[in-house]
Amino acid sequence: MAITPKYIFAEDFRDLEDYFLSCPHKEVSFEKGDYLWKPGEPYGRIHYLKTGVVQNYLEHEMGYRKILSFHAGGTVFPGFHYQNYKIEESLLSQALTPVEALEFTMAQFETMFGENEALRHHIIEWYSAYVNLFIYDGAHQEFNSSLVKLCNLLYLLLLREPDEQGQRLYNLTQEALADILGVSLINVTRNLTKLRKAGIIATSRKQITVIDAERLITLCSGETLSF
Repeated sequence: MAITPKYIFAEDFRDLEDYFLSCPHKEVSFEKGDYLWKPGEPYGRIHYLKTGVVQNYLEHEMGYRKILSFHAGGTVFPGFHYQNYKIEESLLSQALTPVEALEFTMAQFETMFGENEALRHHIIEWYSAYVNLFIYDGAHQEFNSSLVKLCNLLYLLLLREPDEQGQRLYNLTQEALADILGVSLINVTRNLTKLRKAGIIATSRKQITVIDAERLITLCSGETLSF
């Protein structure tokens, strides 16, 4: 089965946790709202997130914000690479919840990357998933209507962030949805109202509940669905 895009990266390095613990590292923690690195600072450290959720976003020079992805327990962030890219100075990563992590310097992680074949495989797969997300978000979503964009996003987040019923999304403000989709808040509010009046979702403060997943699926684009 073909792999669909994901906005939430989690558990994709969990099987290497014992290896990470055996390597030189520093135990670090972040409170909700903390930045993993200072604004304007290039990547200097790599984290293996043990617990918690981090939001990665770009701050445009005109003041706009674009949420790119979310990273949760069991993943490595940011990904390891050798070059410094100017756009990285505009990227910010902020803890959405308390975070516990293992921190590695670039030199430490480079040594690990060179000696561990399994880690190299995981990094390649991680970057493949990230590139897939950017192609999907920057090309496919670009040509969808605002309603289809929103339904696609809710569908993907529903699959990637289920609770015990698998039908509820937590801590999603309308502002965050707008920042992910790159559309206006008014646009998001209008389309959420349509979905709510149609009986597809229910909304409350920072919470969206999908009450008719089958009807939501009918509004999504084919590229989004895994079947």
